[in-house]
Amino acid sequence: MSGEGRGGWILIKVLTVLVYVFMFAPIAVVLILSVNSSRFGGFPMAGFSLQWYGKLFENEAVVRAFHTSLWIGVLTAVVCTGLGTMAALALVRYEFPGKQWVNALIVGPILVPETVLGVGLLLANRWVGLKPNYGLLLAGHILLSLPYVVLIVQARLIGVKRVYEEAAWSLGANRWQTFKEITMPLIMPAMLAGLLLAFTISFDNVSASVFWRPPGVETMPTEILGMLKVSISPEINALGALMILITVGLPLLGGAVARLLIRRQTATNT
Repeated sequence: MSGEGRGGWILIKVLTVLVYVFMFAPIAVVLILSVNSSRFGGFPMAGFSLQWYGKLFENEAVVRAFHTSLWIGVLTAVVCTGLGTMAALALVRYEFPGKQWVNALIVGPILVPETVLGVGLLLANRWVGLKPNYGLLLAGHILLSLPYVVLIVQARLIGVKRVYEEAAWSLGANRWQTFKEITMPLIMPAMLAGLLLAFTISFDNVSASVFWRPPGVETMPTEILGMLKVSISPEINALGALMILITVGLPLLGGAVARLLIRRQTATNT
């Protein structure tokens, strides 16, 4: 390799490292400062302490926001996994008029900024006389999370050969039995990954939740925004660290479990 080519690769590596540092340095700072014993967050650290996590769990407002985000996230994940799996099956396995339009409508929310969707759904509900409520909050989170589940399950279904299902039909199984015994076990890794991703998207959503939540109700992200308006307390670093662990850890866990299940299925088939 010539000197110019080697210098180009070195420059690319340096820029790549700088990009990763720019992306992950703020996350590392929040995690580190969440265990700083000093009330005034900053470096150098005064010492190691978990006191801010303890005070965080004693904060009733934070606990209520956590419960709200938790049950909204669980309901969103369950509904999106069910609807997303059915939609993916219809889009991959069947032909029907307007199939491309249906696919575009399902995936469309990914392409629209969340703030625009939040304002649009809020105005639409006000036009029909509805005020922000839990139903609107749940529907909005489903709207934002469903496309990701559909895309994940679709990708897995495309890789599952239809001959397995046809073999089950030829042996007398109906469509429900075929799905339960053949198709669902094969796409279970994608369903699990979609479930965890939908929960993460819902739990971490802030821009849309600001417009859809009922008055006086806070989710974890909106609670953080409210705390920042008052002051930057050490509890915010602890709360941010917990949010990071949940929203980053769950997708990583889902990906690891999905890969493990796929490997076991591959080993069984071979």
